[in-house]
Amino acid sequence: MSKSAFIKLVDGSSSATLDLQDVKKELSRYVEMTTDTGKQLDWEYAEAAFPYTMEEKQTDGTRWLLLKGKEPQLYKHLIVGVNTGTLEAVRSVPHIQIVVPDGATHGDTAKANEFSRFLARSFQGELHLFNGRVMYFYPRKP
Repeated sequence: MSKSAFIKLVDGSSSATLDLQDVKKELSRYVEMTTDTGKQLDWEYAEAAFPYTMEEKQTDGTRWLLLKGKEPQLYKHLIVGVNTGTLEAVRSVPHIQIVVPDGATHGDTAKANEFSRFLARSFQGELHLFNGRVMYFYPRKP
């Protein structure tokens, strides 16, 4: 059974709007950061930290990212989508959804947790994890 994590933008978030290009940009920044760390360690850390290729897909007018594993026995795939919250039919807050589909490996689940925390920290959002717990990455007022 597939599982989802949600990163919701709230009043304290760094941005009020969100689109798929923002998410792609942050994931690319993640790869850059891990590449720089790998250079310092003299190790190909980026390959271990982000073992996926990013492919942009579209279904019924909805764009989403397919993170396809480079080593299928360890990492199969993850799906990342964005709900902008601007459609009249959907009156929700803008949020990112990370899906671990059926047939995914334990490695996919671990990487999905890692990416969801990174994206929540980057956008200063409210993270609803796969297990139902909530983490807050935005400045909270006393």
